[in-house]
Amino acid sequence: MRTQPSLLWLTAINLLVTVATFTRINQPVAAEGVTPVLRTRSLELLDEQGRVRASLSVLAAGTSAHGDRYPETVLLRLITERGRPSVKISASEEASGVSVAGPSNTNGTYVILEAKGRASSLTLRNEDGRQQVVQPEHDVERQRPSP
Repeated sequence: MRTQPSLLWLTAINLLVTVATFTRINQPVAAEGVTPVLRTRSLELLDEQGRVRASLSVLAAGTSAHGDRYPETVLLRLITERGRPSVKISASEEASGVSVAGPSNTNGTYVILEAKGRASSLTLRNEDGRQQVVQPEHDVERQRPSP
């Protein structure tokens, strides 16, 4: 039985294509280019269960249900596995601040560091309701006793 020459060539070409394909699969993939900027309105990081664990977003200006106006704000949230935003960092034209809340099983334990307008403050609160607010002293000349 005699093999056709064209069948031998076709088999050889198929073998070369297969070897070339497997050779390319095992090579590391190099980035063809780096995107210099990622533009989006918000980002979310998810854990293995699909829960949002961190978010970065731009919140539009608006008015609260009580009629208070709030400015456009950039907000970073770090969220526990139970869904509690434990760390928040915000920035707007009117104020910026950092809020750190206690564990998920607490309601009133937090620290707030805020710079609003020309004033700044640090608020510390424990779960038992004890609270301390620290603010810089006002620029008032202190009276010196007369000699």
